[in-house]
Amino acid sequence: MKSHSSSVAHNPAVTTLSLDDEYSFKRNFPKPILWSVILIFLMGFIAGGFILGAVHNAILLSVVAVLFAVVAALFTWNSCCGRKAIAGFISQYPDAELRTAKNGQFVKVSGVVTCGNVPLESSFHKIPRCVYTSTSLFEYRGWDSKAANPKHRHFTWGLRSTEKHVVDFYISDFQSGLRALVKTGYGARVTPYVDDSIVIDVNPANKDMSPEFLRWLGDRKLSSDDRIMRLKEGYIKEGSTVSVMGVVQRNDNVLMIVPPPEPLTTGCQWAKCIFPASLEGIVLRCEDTSKVDVIPV
Repeated sequence: MKSHSSSVAHNPAVTTLSLDDEYSFKRNFPKPILWSVILIFLMGFIAGGFILGAVHNAILLSVVAVLFAVVAALFTWNSCCGRKAIAGFISQYPDAELRTAKNGQFVKVSGVVTCGNVPLESSFHKIPRCVYTSTSLFEYRGWDSKAANPKHRHFTWGLRSTEKHVVDFYISDFQSGLRALVKTGYGARVTPYVDDSIVIDVNPANKDMSPEFLRWLGDRKLSSDDRIMRLKEGYIKEGSTVSVMGVVQRNDNVLMIVPPPEPLTTGCQWAKCIFPASLEGIVLRCEDTSKVDVIPV
């Protein structure tokens, strides 16, 4: 008998999302610019060191070191706070009214979610009638513990397993009351900004207290040895309030929101020291569902 997660992954109506669909400063920052910055600083340090050794003048080396510290701080800031800043950009983007939106217009629509023909169920807590689900397992790697993935560094949390799915759904626009079909299923490009609602920390001392967690690991053939683990689950269930960014499409009086042909660029957020980011496909934004009202549908 196939597991629920396996049947969902092989359903053509379900879009399975990967890490590439989420915000990452490293992936988002243009590689040519990054390597150019590294090359410039490398040349600056070499020239500064040469001048320091030749004429005992450390001014150039000091200037390069200060600039390097500033740039490194900017990169670190964007890596840590970039996702939050982009979520703020989405929240501040003005809502459009579907009633007056033209065919082909890029819009942001906020409203209440209704399931389509293929509702989802969350992986761990089995939340029914969802249009988006995300369950991720992280592990903490100490000095002598195992790595969760090949890139997992010591003394950090590393991603071991992730399941993210989204399907077509309907949104009822707060501005006009109209209902539109959001085309996020069938392999559509989607960029989700959905807060995790459930966080569970498991360590060797308390893992036996959660048989559901051990069962979830066993269904996915994941070991449950002495590891420090954290499970995060997020979802958008029917009745939740969401914001959707995409292109309006009208076909035979059927109103739809489809992925735009080109990515949306946020531009520099100078006040927050945030570099530009590209949002591809339909942008899906939902805050922690435990903090917002869910309207019965």
